[in-house]
Amino acid sequence: MDTTKYNIERRYINKRQNVRPGTRLTTGTPAFFVAHDTGNPGASADNHFTYFNNLKDRSASAQVFIDDSKILEIIPTGTGSDPGEKAWHVLYNVTTDNDRFGYDSNDAALGIELCYGGKINFAEAYKRFVWYLAYCCDKWNKNPSTHIPTHKQLDPSRKSDCDQALKYGGKTLKNLITDVASELTTSINVPDFVQLPAQEAQWLIDEYISPAWFESQRAGDEVGKTHFHNLASNLRMASGIPLKAGSPPLPIAKLPKSNTQEIIFRWLSPGWFKSKAEGNDDLAKHFNTVANSLRRAAGIPIE
Repeated sequence: MDTTKYNIERRYINKRQNVRPGTRLTTGTPAFFVAHDTGNPGASADNHFTYFNNLKDRSASAQVFIDDSKILEIIPTGTGSDPGEKAWHVLYNVTTDNDRFGYDSNDAALGIELCYGGKINFAEAYKRFVWYLAYCCDKWNKNPSTHIPTHKQLDPSRKSDCDQALKYGGKTLKNLITDVASELTTSINVPDFVQLPAQEAQWLIDEYISPAWFESQRAGDEVGKTHFHNLASNLRMASGIPLKAGSPPLPIAKLPKSNTQEIIFRWLSPGWFKSKAEGNDDLAKHFNTVANSLRRAAGIPIE
C-alpha cells in the first residue's frame, strides 16, 4: 500500500489519569483497532484534541481522530517513534473484546475515531479513515476482516458507532472493511531503495563502526574486524562515498537489510531511548531520521 499517501500528525494531550494515563499497551504493539465515530457531528480532530486536553470530570479518550483535513494522534499509537499507550475508549466491564481477542480494548487496542457531520467533508474524512486503518493493518500485519471491530460490535447495548457515521455518509461496515482491504493491496511505483545520505553514512562510520573496529583490533578479534570493515564498506557503497580516499566512487548499491537491522538495534535504538529518557527530543529525532534513512537504503518500510 501507499504508506505516504497521507500525513499523520502527532500532537499529544497532557498526561492525566482520566484521559492519558501514560502507560504502555499491554501487548506492546496494538493487537486490534476499534473503529469509532465521535458521535459529535461537526466537531473536528482539533476540536477533540482541545476537549480531551481539558477534560477533568470523567474518564474517556481515544488515540486517533480523523476528519477531512487531518489524521491526528492525540495519544501515542506506535506509528511514530513513541510506543503505543492506553486510552479509555471501551468500558472495561464489556467482555466482548475479551472473548474475541483475549484482551480489554483499553489495554491492547487503538481507538480510532471518525469525525463527521456539519461542515466536515465526509468523503475526504472517510478516505483518511480507511487509509489509516489500512496503514495500521499493514504495519502490524493484521487482517481487516478480523481485527477491526466497531464500538457497536463490542458494546451493542449502548453504542452505535461507527455505524452511525458510516450511514450518514452512505456507507456500511461491509464497505469499510472492503475498502480497507482494497487500500492494503493498492500498488504504487516506489524505488527499490533510496541512496543513503553521505553525511549520515559518515557519521555512523565515525561514531560507531570505526570505534567497534578498533575495539575488535585491541581484542584480537579478526572476525569482528572483518565484519565492521565490511559494514563500513557497505555504508560507503550505499551512499556514494569512495571506499578509499582519492578513489572514484562506486555505483550506488542497496544496503543489505541485515546491516540496517544491526545498526538500528545495536546503536540507534539504544541512542533513541537514552535521548528520550534525558528529554533530548532533538537528538531522539536525529536517531529516528538516520534509522529511516537506513531503511530506505535497504528498501524496507520506514517507521
